[in-house]
Amino acid sequence: MPVLGEDWTLPGLSTLNKEWFGTASLAVQTCSACGTLQHPPEEICHQCGGRAFGYTPVAPRGTVYSYTVVHYPVNRALAPYVPYAVVLVALDEHPGIRVIGNVLDVAPSEVKIGMAVAATWEQRMNAEGETIQFLQWMTA
Repeated sequence: MPVLGEDWTLPGLSTLNKEWFGTASLAVQTCSACGTLQHPPEEICHQCGGRAFGYTPVAPRGTVYSYTVVHYPVNRALAPYVPYAVVLVALDEHPGIRVIGNVLDVAPSEVKIGMAVAATWEQRMNAEGETIQFLQWMTA
């Protein structure tokens, strides 16, 4: 069963988000001028104001930094899935970088801060026929 409802609006791919949503790998935007890693991807480097970027592959592992359990669906497409836990994960290699997702293999009541998780991806097709990869998490 998919994590997101079938009628959930999916993003289109752009130069800014293609590395994130277009591949089933974990790569973080990296400033070409100063080497700063940042997430989410943006058009300007937070550190130096640079506008040229590459991407640095990182290990798909992390630790739950924070979480919330959703009991009220903010969109009707999510109604069948409540309650669910939304986690903020600090990446093991770069703990200052935190990414959002869901933990798929445990009940929301079992999610804990400090829990080790590993990345997995849910693949869907958007309205433009592009394959979108949604980062999610499983306990490690």
